[in-house]
Amino acid sequence: MAHYSRREFLKTGLKTGLAAATLAGAAPRILRAGSPLGSKSEAATEWVALGKSGVKVTRLAFGTGTYSGQVQRDLGQDQFTRLVRYAYDRGVRFFETAESYGDMHRMLGIALQGLPRDSYRLMTKVTTRSGVDPQQKIDELRKLANTDYFDIMLLHWQHEPTWPTDSLRWQDGISEAQHRQAVLSHGASVHGLPALRKFPGNQWLQVAMIRMNHKGVRMDAEEYETSGLGNVNEVVTHVKQVRSQDMGVISMKLVGEGQFTSRDDRQAAMRFAFRNAGVDSVTVGYKNTAEIDEAIENLNLAFA
Repeated sequence: MAHYSRREFLKTGLKTGLAAATLAGAAPRILRAGSPLGSKSEAATEWVALGKSGVKVTRLAFGTGTYSGQVQRDLGQDQFTRLVRYAYDRGVRFFETAESYGDMHRMLGIALQGLPRDSYRLMTKVTTRSGVDPQQKIDELRKLANTDYFDIMLLHWQHEPTWPTDSLRWQDGISEAQHRQAVLSHGASVHGLPALRKFPGNQWLQVAMIRMNHKGVRMDAEEYETSGLGNVNEVVTHVKQVRSQDMGVISMKLVGEGQFTSRDDRQAAMRFAFRNAGVDSVTVGYKNTAEIDEAIENLNLAFA
């Protein structure tokens, strides 16, 4: 009789029909979210598959982490809820948050309450602290977000080149949560080129979250906390590498963390992410409905 370590057991279990059935259940009932404007061809609200993860998301996501969520928190619950519902009605059905964004799990859970759970996708990012039980933390975040499961869970802010081994306990924890259907797919977000270089070839990753814009503002460089520009060419190279390995790619920092005050720059950033880098989906933080409308239009223009 074969003997398996706990890690080997989880890996084997996730390859079974149970895991396949779980991911199959993530497929949306409607493959294109409708728009109040009556458009049936908006690229921003089309559903796309995130590589081998089995999860489909809208190309445009609603981010809740502008300045670690301060912008969204400052709206207050009522205004934030109205903004989330506006995005939902416009066809944006992918919402993302993180443990480090303050009260955003709870606020997002309230904003989404009452909407059919299979009509939108929910992603969170978990901080890989030592001395914390991954299962307890995952269940705590699910309770805060008022959800039975997260469609995507990422290891947040991996910034050391040793992150693939440093985070093994959290990888196992997320895999175990995936086995019990509390999480449907998993991945990581990184800061800094030394950490990003560990994405290609990583067998655990299903989804990669990578900073991306055409100017390199707030993007990855040798120093993960640099105030200078990132290496756009190398970042794009790694995006294409992981895409070729069937990982889903979600990009962030599309507007340089708010530094792109020109509409032309914001349009160019969206076009660059999809046309040059070839990402699957992008997340943008919003503080009003005009910003949602603009992001939808900018992404649609990128595919025009």
